[in-house]
Amino acid sequence: MTTGEAAGPELLLGPMLRYVSETEATIWVETDRECEVAVLGHRASTFQVAGHHYGLVVIEGLTPGSEHEYQVTLDGTVRWPLAGSGFPPSVLRTLSEGRPARLAFGSCRVAEIAPFNLDRKARRRREAGQSQAGDDGIDALAATAAVLAGSPSDSWPDVLLMIGDQVYADEPGPATRRFIADHRAGRPASGAAGAPPADEVADFAEYCALYREAWSGPAVRWLFSVVPTAMIFDDHDVHDDWNTSASWRRAVAALPWWPARIESAFESYWVYQHLGNLSPAELAADPTWGKVCQPGDAAAVLADLAHRADQREPGVRWSVRRSFGQVLVVLLDSRSRRVVDGNPRLMTDEGEWRWLTESVSGDWAHVVIATSVPPLLPRGIHSLEAWTERLCGGVWGRQAARFGERLRREFDLEHWPAFGASFTELERLLTRLATGRLSAHGQPPFSVTLISGDIHHSYLAAVDLPVAGAGQASAVHEAVCSPFHQAMPSKMRYAQRLASTRASGLIGTAVAALAGAHVPGAGWRITEGPWFTNMIATLEFEGRTARIRFDQAAADRSGEPSLSAAAEARLS
Repeated sequence: MTTGEAAGPELLLGPMLRYVSETEATIWVETDRECEVAVLGHRASTFQVAGHHYGLVVIEGLTPGSEHEYQVTLDGTVRWPLAGSGFPPSVLRTLSEGRPARLAFGSCRVAEIAPFNLDRKARRRREAGQSQAGDDGIDALAATAAVLAGSPSDSWPDVLLMIGDQVYADEPGPATRRFIADHRAGRPASGAAGAPPADEVADFAEYCALYREAWSGPAVRWLFSVVPTAMIFDDHDVHDDWNTSASWRRAVAALPWWPARIESAFESYWVYQHLGNLSPAELAADPTWGKVCQPGDAAAVLADLAHRADQREPGVRWSVRRSFGQVLVVLLDSRSRRVVDGNPRLMTDEGEWRWLTESVSGDWAHVVIATSVPPLLPRGIHSLEAWTERLCGGVWGRQAARFGERLRREFDLEHWPAFGASFTELERLLTRLATGRLSAHGQPPFSVTLISGDIHHSYLAAVDLPVAGAGQASAVHEAVCSPFHQAMPSKMRYAQRLASTRASGLIGTAVAALAGAHVPGAGWRITEGPWFTNMIATLEFEGRTARIRFDQAAADRSGEPSLSAAAEARLS
């Protein structure tokens, strides 16, 4: 027996506080071996996937509005909190109707900023091996942890909504790159027939290393141990531009290493992100969870799920629905259920759209719909994407279609406007929701808010729906918060600002209309922002009132991560 084995099981990742309601909670961990995990007197045996070990502890019978300081033990030995972390004890706070609902959100968190996204001076310093503190920017999650550690717990968010690109499988950080090099030692080098790219993850073990790099920092580990999280993926969790178009899918399907990559992406997503989204009742009813909990390694179970998910088989759903009192939150899968090989192209298939419509129906004070890619872009960009979809569809001939596809894939023109039929359906859904037609009593919510990320800048937009003569209607907004930790090249920032001008919008709308693209009936205007820095946003709901705050990640006078308010606004 080795010294490590004699010392007992170790905690590799976590604890992550995932689902929390008034009376229930789940806590997720990754361990280095099979063991029993215990939290607050509740126990769970670990399960195994491809030789890796995980635990999900379900805690029931809690009191609404209560707070519980907790430890994590593995086979009876305390493994959390970590000695000398400098952070307060971890606590589990249940929901309560007596306090405001606070929902923090954002997206896009890379371990290391790619050189092409750095400004010129920072890029030169990195090339010379002379990088300085701050070149990579302040991580908004680390800054949030620092702020919450010094704040009373009753001011903390009830949930952190992570809306895509939690990890960058195609831009792994230095720790993952080192793991990949060691893991593939003795195998054919990148460029050899059938070999995966050297600078991207390729299998489940490499995905595990990617998640550990993303979530192992002391500040982020503590943050995830005290603030519940709900997550939905976007393209970089799998591969850049994932499911952009039928042409994209054909191209990657022809790559010898792609089947293992997509299988590992879904397997790791289920383990690290999706599993914690489920409530205890949903876990009990989930056939995959039932199989995973059986003795033995569950890799084959998740491989089968991955195959069915990639083929968009019925019965596979990653979207999430949660409620916080009278506040409904829906995280919509805007990636894996896309229909890119049909006519029309759809952001989600018909089954997923029915689920969304059913989910937002009912009597709610406030409704929040999260989608990883923003529906409402600056009008110049919106028109360009709508025009490109028509171009790729052959409206101006085959040569123009090939040109349009190159544009679409080169400039990431694959948001909601590039799925015109789905954008039109979203307009209709928002209009029905905002006018009370989805409420049993005809009473619209006080606010409807679209939240999103992906585009590496943040803003708030007021939305005007065609609801004239409908009587009372919801206040509708879109709030985009991106990135947590990423950057946009200066040339792209300039292009974004140019596309946001009124002239660009007018010209783009005219050209798109000539190609037969749908002209939106809704209007929207940016009222706060845009900002091009690392950020986190927080929605707060109390009674009829909805508010939002955008905070920029910054360094305080001592150089430690902190948050600086960028804007606050009332939404209803």
